[in-house]
Amino acid sequence: MKLVHAADLHLDSPMRGLERYEGAPVERMRAATRLALENLVDLCIAESVSLLLLAGDIYDGDWKDYATGLFFAHQMSRLRKASIRVALIHGNHDAASAITRYLELPDNVSCLPDGHAATVTYDDLGIAVHGQSYATAAEHDDLSAGYPEPLANMLNIGLLHTAATGRPGHARYAPCTPDNLAAKGYDYWALGHVHAREVLSRDPWIVFAGNLQGRHARETGPKGATLITVCDGAIATVEPRTLDAVRWVRCEVDVTDVASGYEAVNRVREALEAEVAAVDGRLLAARVVLTGRTVAHGALIDDEDGWAAKIRAEANDVGDVWVEKIQLRTEAELDVRALAERDDAVGQIAKTLQALQYDDASVEALMPALSDVRSKLPSELRSDGLRLDDPEVLRGLLGDVEHMLLTRLLAHGRAEQ
Repeated sequence: MKLVHAADLHLDSPMRGLERYEGAPVERMRAATRLALENLVDLCIAESVSLLLLAGDIYDGDWKDYATGLFFAHQMSRLRKASIRVALIHGNHDAASAITRYLELPDNVSCLPDGHAATVTYDDLGIAVHGQSYATAAEHDDLSAGYPEPLANMLNIGLLHTAATGRPGHARYAPCTPDNLAAKGYDYWALGHVHAREVLSRDPWIVFAGNLQGRHARETGPKGATLITVCDGAIATVEPRTLDAVRWVRCEVDVTDVASGYEAVNRVREALEAEVAAVDGRLLAARVVLTGRTVAHGALIDDEDGWAAKIRAEANDVGDVWVEKIQLRTEAELDVRALAERDDAVGQIAKTLQALQYDDASVEALMPALSDVRSKLPSELRSDGLRLDDPEVLRGLLGDVEHMLLTRLLAHGRAEQ
């Protein structure tokens, strides 16, 4: 017998901000969550699965119309025709208070209630599924503490939407510990909410399936569900299955030894070719990050838009690739300490920037001024890790300014000679 555990479908997630990117495949990106759900259903049918477990956040929030609910209901009907049953809970994004519209789902689907934990039994399968949906979008209590005792002579599964002991980037909802979950005596805990796949325990199995489809540049790598094989009433194997329709990658390219911007572009093309070969025909959404200390640094930053356009042109030629963003994290081949010893204006600037970076009081003094700047930034920049209230981030930014400014001053000086 086989089961599938999935979570965090975020069906019809709006993926806001795509329009601001020139050439972004907006419709394909927004269709990705639906395609991933179709892939999930295809997997269940192909593997002759008996039961699909959905651990919350099926929807991304309230529907703008009924199309989202109708699409999900249609996919559940496909499973019904294949005699596959579904047990699900709702999480913070699709809590009872967050979804105002309602559609009746096919009778193969069992939704565990909010307000209290409950159990769905499948006597012919020998399975008992215990779980509780969220009543509101913010659940701060340990819901697992109120889950029922395991049923004798059954394979007991817990469905729970939780951050467990806490995970970066995820609100600490329904907090719990692996030890407390294990103490319940269940055979498998099907967890949702955390978007990276993670196995917390193998005895018993406590698993975050991760989300079905990455939705932005911080949700990189393969996404999908977990296939569970049951033999003689016990869990035999637990294996990930990749189901995403679009693959997000962070493509870091070391250009330390390149001699020109053109060589850097070629290096990026080679890296993108390797990424395309690894995604098995999916649309590749890539954030390209150039790193390394290189003689090409000055040329790259002097015409950042021009080199970015060349990289995008190469990406178009490589295959089904959308370059979401290009970040220059290169450094000039500068001896800043030696420059700071000079008696001219370049030396004075180098000394000032060095002192500013490594003086805690100076960095702290910058933070209040920059906090006002951050509040005025577009939301996509604020959510993209630009922490102007973090001293270490500020030091990194000051280092970027140092290299950019000194490189340009030196290049200008050479041009005038």
